Amino acid sequence: MKQRIYLDTSVIGGAFDAEFRKITIQLFEMANEKKFTLVISSLTLSELDLAPPHIKVFFNKLDNSNIELISSSEESKSLANNYIAENVVGVTSFDDCHHIAIATISKVDILVSWNFKHIVNVFRIRGYNSVNLKIGYSPIEIRSPKDIIDYEAGK
Repeated sequence: MKQRIYLDTSVIGGAFDAEFRKITIQLFEMANEKKFTLVISSLTLSELDLAPPHIKVFFNKLDNSNIELISSSEESKSLANNYIAENVVGVTSFDDCHHIAIATISKVDILVSWNFKHIVNVFRIRGYNSVNLKIGYSPIEIRSPKDIIDYEAGK
């Protein structure tokens, strides 16, 4: 069974960041080879609307036959608010929490992000998963694109 990998907007923008470009491009090449299914949310699309044109062009060139679109909901907004209420992050990080909530509710296999401050951070991940378990959701696996590339390279 193919893994479903949720991308937040930082991964798409990573294709244009000197530090993250090489690994980000490798991740998208693996997706184009259909090694896993990319999962994008309506929140990601909303954030892309505000992105610079070159990032939108890059995203629009991706093979959309291997992209699953999921939507935010009142349930995902409520879960995101629970992360904030439990002080996993502050209120200004609602969108980051919302990405995690959408991915959690949609039961993706892995959420991938380049956001090391609010998302790919061992203390935050423990916090998100603590809230998930407390409320009755499954824990979510959160990784950077580098972790996905390294894992696949080892096969």
